[in-house]
Amino acid sequence: MAKTRTIYQIIESQATMEGAGVRLRRAFGRDHPKLDPFLLLDDFGSDNPDDYMSGFPWHPHRGIETITYVLHGKVKHEDSLGNAGVIGEGDVQWMTAGSGIIHQEMPEKTEGLMLGFQLWANLPSSNKMMHPRYQEVKQSDIPEVQISDKIGVKIICGEIDGTKGPVQDIVTEPEYLDITLQPNTIFKHTIRENHNSFAYIIEGEGFFDEKRKKKVGKHHLVVLEDGDEIQISTAESNIRLLLISGKPIREPVAWSGPIVMNTREELRLAFEEYRNGSFTKHD
Repeated sequence: MAKTRTIYQIIESQATMEGAGVRLRRAFGRDHPKLDPFLLLDDFGSDNPDDYMSGFPWHPHRGIETITYVLHGKVKHEDSLGNAGVIGEGDVQWMTAGSGIIHQEMPEKTEGLMLGFQLWANLPSSNKMMHPRYQEVKQSDIPEVQISDKIGVKIICGEIDGTKGPVQDIVTEPEYLDITLQPNTIFKHTIRENHNSFAYIIEGEGFFDEKRKKKVGKHHLVVLEDGDEIQISTAESNIRLLLISGKPIREPVAWSGPIVMNTREELRLAFEEYRNGSFTKHD
């Protein structure tokens, strides 16, 4: 019999400032045993260009993957591997920093709302110094499965009913789903029992436990207990959320700014190499 996951913790995302002065909401930004292998989730959304136009000028990453999902607006990116382009509405940038990459992410001024998310996923020690890899996925390449007339799921990474997302062969075996439920709907989804999982509500509100004790709304993160299935349901309103899961790494975390390693010495070396110009190994 399937064991349905229960709620471990509900966290409200907090307003903060990052980059060169970008106003955003941080759902979490620390190593947490129930969120491992994920380290950070930022929600950047505003219809005021002054909140986001300063962007994220050139900066390094090592030892992690950064996943950017844009729902509204456009973000121009460039990196030390020579990649450059613009990710627009519905597009995903999945960047494996590995041994080291230097990049910048700069919003382009557009009319209306800028909305998106950046997730950081840790890499195990055996992969921290892997060759950097960059994947840009266009909206048209992200399948949307209509489970019923009340349930739609965009699959960025993972699988539903035999349909797989375009991002594959990631070391922590993540699943990244964008789910919309209409009112008075129940959605059940199998999650690997040994994987950590969480949901982040983009809009609306719903329940994340079978007994429907606690309704959770926009800007909240739901950290889930272990189990092999999740149940999400709605009452009178709809809900749109990100459902993310991954294989925990369970290794020491030494983290400073954009670099995440296993020891303080590895961290010290990374910043020393960044200062002396030997940071990137494969460009």
